[in-house]
Amino acid sequence: MKILKIPSMNKNEYDMFINEQYVSRIAFKGDYPYIAPFLYVFDGKFIYFLSTKYGKKVELLQQDPQVAVEIENYEDDMSSYCFVTLQGKINEVDDEGVKLTVRKMFVNMIQEKDLSPQVLAALGHSPEDPLESLIKNEHSSVWKLVDVQEIVALKNSQ
Repeated sequence: MKILKIPSMNKNEYDMFINEQYVSRIAFKGDYPYIAPFLYVFDGKFIYFLSTKYGKKVELLQQDPQVAVEIENYEDDMSSYCFVTLQGKINEVDDEGVKLTVRKMFVNMIQEKDLSPQVLAALGHSPEDPLESLIKNEHSSVWKLVDVQEIVALKNSQ
């Protein structure tokens, strides 16, 4: 019996897929791999994340910025699935203009996806805060995936 390989996505397919999704997992290096979920936005070139300014992920990132980012989507019965894994580095964004643009992108994404106000807690804000507090108050850091060394993008043939 022949082994079936999962088909790869081309760049246009995985860019479109990354743009459609908004939840990822980031694997950080440490004594053992540490994986944490993150919301993200994609500007067509770079993936950006908002991170709380505390926790194990911050410590690990300071020790080593190399990460693997995974984005997936699948049907409950697995009849359709695809995923992208990107290996690169995460840099904290310092440029005030870029940070403002990214924070606005997050507000737009949360509104477009009609996400619960509870998502604000994952971004360092109270769910009772207005959504615009993501723009006005820097309770979170803006991270950018850079120096991507490898992209694996697979889908089933459905």
